[in-house]
Amino acid sequence: MPDLKLIAFDTEDLGVISAQLQDAVLRVGDMKYLPREKRFVGIANRFDWQKLAETPHAAQTGDFERRRCGVRFERVNSVQVHGFDLKDQRASLALLAVTYEPTAGTGSPEGNVTLTFSGGAAIRLGVECIEIELKDLGAAWATKHSPQHPEDAS
Repeated sequence: MPDLKLIAFDTEDLGVISAQLQDAVLRVGDMKYLPREKRFVGIANRFDWQKLAETPHAAQTGDFERRRCGVRFERVNSVQVHGFDLKDQRASLALLAVTYEPTAGTGSPEGNVTLTFSGGAAIRLGVECIEIELKDLGAAWATKHSPQHPEDAS
């Protein structure tokens, strides 16, 4: 599979990035807010959903992959965290979704981008507008485990 490089400037683009990052694992220590640059960055190990979609037999054979990627959020004015300790740099978080909510009544692209993690953890980024980049950083590696969700059990 070729490396992904995606950029989002609107909610439709953001939905694509969110889908690619679903079930990514991030360590708290691999995320950083750079207020002078108005940037929030992170490194994640994303599950390769695209390979699974393009290789139907992968689900039966357990031939899954993860890829290391960087994600960059631009024009970030504020960061709020909920449900985890920033001091626990080795803690891992499983990303469920990345969403955007515009600031009501402004008519501007300003709003909040929220990274929602399993277990009720979240990061809310106050942004001037949507400007996000996802970029794979190297080769994929094999994993025998596919992410599981409660609704998968039924």
